Amino acid sequence: MLLKNVHADLLQLANEQIAEHSQRFFKTGKGEYGEGDIFLGIRVPVLRKLVKKYRGISIAEVRRLLHSKFHEERLLAVLMLVQLFKSSDESEQKLIYDLYLENTGFINNWDIVDISASNIVGAHLYEKDKTPLYDLVQSKILWERRISIIATFYFIRQNEFDDTLKIAEILLNDEEDLIQKAVGWMLREVGKREIGSEEEFLQEHYKKMPRTMLRYAIEKFPETSRLMYLRGEV
Repeated sequence: MLLKNVHADLLQLANEQIAEHSQRFFKTGKGEYGEGDIFLGIRVPVLRKLVKKYRGISIAEVRRLLHSKFHEERLLAVLMLVQLFKSSDESEQKLIYDLYLENTGFINNWDIVDISASNIVGAHLYEKDKTPLYDLVQSKILWERRISIIATFYFIRQNEFDDTLKIAEILLNDEEDLIQKAVGWMLREVGKREIGSEEEFLQEHYKKMPRTMLRYAIEKFPETSRLMYLRGEV
């Protein structure tokens, strides 16, 4: 059973100093977005090596790993799911996609979402009905709303922006800092590929956008243009 070997490897790789830093960085204190999360102290490049080492792991075992109390085990699980998704046929991809959305309670920090949502949810829905994204964006759960916008990064990479812009508009008044940053980031990614689409969206909405969202969206703009947006002079 590979799962026991995976867990043993992770415990051996654990680093107390890194774990302490991660506990602070990922806001695990009372009332913070990562409240109660437990870290082993393992960096992402190390976890990626384990993905290669355990290529033969089953989806059922990955599901059990995803239910771990340790942050890095859940992160490793979604990295494994991404790898399995890429190498699977359409029916197996559907199983992975379903498993992912059935277990969003364990995909519960921004790094776990960001490393997986576009590569699983976005990739699966690319040529399908996008209704699941519009269900997620209405969720009261922060991480499900973040999944909805980050999933569209897959579409952006195919130079298709409509769903990103529609979901961004729905999230304009979201009060969560991590949603504002995610929306701004996706708008910036749209602009990298088609600046006119981003600017059209901004000109309609920038005056009512949260400041954090706007700053992320215009981060790569020329200084003069960026300052005009921040001053409301566009």
